[in-house]
Amino acid sequence: MNPTETKKTTEPTGATASTVVKDEGDGAAAEPVGTDADATSEAQALDDETEGAETEDAEDTPRASSGIAAAAAAVVAAGLGVVALSGTWVGKVAAERQTLIGQIKTSQGGTPAQQIAAVYGDAWHTTALVNGVFALLALIVGVAVLAVPQKAGWVRAFAVAGVALGVLGMIVSAGMYFDLLLSLPTTGS
Repeated sequence: MNPTETKKTTEPTGATASTVVKDEGDGAAAEPVGTDADATSEAQALDDETEGAETEDAEDTPRASSGIAAAAAAVVAAGLGVVALSGTWVGKVAAERQTLIGQIKTSQGGTPAQQIAAVYGDAWHTTALVNGVFALLALIVGVAVLAVPQKAGWVRAFAVAGVALGVLGMIVSAGMYFDLLLSLPTTGS
């Protein structure tokens, strides 16, 4: 307490009541502050109003996300873009399966051109398709992250990298599938 305030305690009805007396010079009267029960009920009312306001605010405004999902998606987009360019285990297994199917088809005969197309060409095209799917996923995830407003610059950078790698992967995959980059070997007639 500061020196100009004095605290008096009286018990008029069994409950404690406190009065703060301010010494403001000659003839100053004591100002009753109220009982502890009044102060408690006022504090409870304030708490209830604050809780109600917080609940209304929470319902009115959407919850701010921490951005961790967008950050993870941006890293995934960049990773998918790299995978689309370098190839995947799934692409290798699919290509080997297609090679086996080609060997089975041409084992009972066929021209050398048919054998090349069935054994190597179909596997090459399957690899291009699988890589193209990964590139498309990188592109979709990267664009989705860029569509969400972000605060962190590195998140946007990863998303842009995912989009760029996805586009590049789509170009390479299309070139592989349509034999624009490397054509199938031909047999001399």
